[in-house]
Amino acid sequence: MRGSPLFLCLFSVSCWVNLMPTAGDKLFHFGACRVSLSMTEIRAGFTAIKANIQSRDPVRTLSILSHPHSLHKVKSPDRCCVTHHLFTFYVDKVFKHCKTEDSFVNRKISSIANSFLSARRKLGQCREQNNCVCGEESTEKFKQILANYEGLNVTSAAMKSLGELDILLDWMEKSR
Repeated sequence: MRGSPLFLCLFSVSCWVNLMPTAGDKLFHFGACRVSLSMTEIRAGFTAIKANIQSRDPVRTLSILSHPHSLHKVKSPDRCCVTHHLFTFYVDKVFKHCKTEDSFVNRKISSIANSFLSARRKLGQCREQNNCVCGEESTEKFKQILANYEGLNVTSAAMKSLGELDILLDWMEKSR
């Protein structure tokens, strides 16, 4: 019986360590949902390809994610829903149409896409459990993002959206 308090202590510590986000991961609060993401890895991947991707953007007068329909004004309860929509948007529309002749760039895009896919899955599960619903204002902002995207041809819109990924990442980090 002497060993049992030590065993309990070690067991408790091991459980606690397994629940902690891994090194480099940050915990994001999107309304009622919390999602762990390796923002360092995503930012590093994006930084490595940003100049390449942005040089492929033929339409510099339009922004898909920026003002006047900025994400920065989305209210806290709507963040869960809007973030899930944006992860879905990037996974389903953007990443799948961002193929280049450069295998390094393609690998970085794939890595970022995998991070978004995992986060979307986690956020989707939380949304279902917490019945997250988008408010009207947030729904309108997302519709405007889609309209901006759909106003361009698929490849141009995908490259422009990927080139603006830092806008989304900044918004996510601000909402932590």
